Amino acid sequence: MDSLALRALPAGRDRDRNGLGVLSGRKRQLDDKLAAAAGDHPNNFYLWGGMGGAAVTGLGLARAQPDRRVIVLTGDGEMLMGIGSLATIGVAAPKNLAVCVIDNQHYGETGMQETHTGHGVDLAAMAAAAGFAHTGTAWTKKDVEAVIPHLYETEGPVFIDIKVNTDYVPMVLPLRDGTAIRGRFREAVLGDRAHD
Repeated sequence: MDSLALRALPAGRDRDRNGLGVLSGRKRQLDDKLAAAAGDHPNNFYLWGGMGGAAVTGLGLARAQPDRRVIVLTGDGEMLMGIGSLATIGVAAPKNLAVCVIDNQHYGETGMQETHTGHGVDLAAMAAAAGFAHTGTAWTKKDVEAVIPHLYETEGPVFIDIKVNTDYVPMVLPLRDGTAIRGRFREAVLGDRAHD
């Protein structure tokens, strides 16, 4: 699928800005989609290259904030590095967690080497086997439009793998200051209690 078609994905964010996002990686598609299409927001927590930790960070956040939707948005390379987290999430079964993988079948940050998903590994099937309540793979723009409600509304844990091509898209990078990201996210999550 054309990476630019991913601009449809964050449309659901406007439905509920109370939801929380754990966003990993620096993939071109991820940066463009989140920063340009969805907009930077205090409810977004950027891991900025914390490879392998996005899904399990989302799990911790989902457990700590059970009344808020938590959406993890990451790449296939990052997800593969944290593949064991699928089993942990499946066992914990948080109803408010959705994991969305933007899968270009390459490690974009290290020279575009193929990931295992380019050789037949099915991340959605692995998530289903781990006990996720809803899983799916999107190959087309129409598929992406169909999965949006699941990311925002379906009882979880939800896992969606969105296949994209490797075309370059213009980037608009969100905030990269770790201290500032942590502080504003803490305030977004805890409100007045953030400074207790």
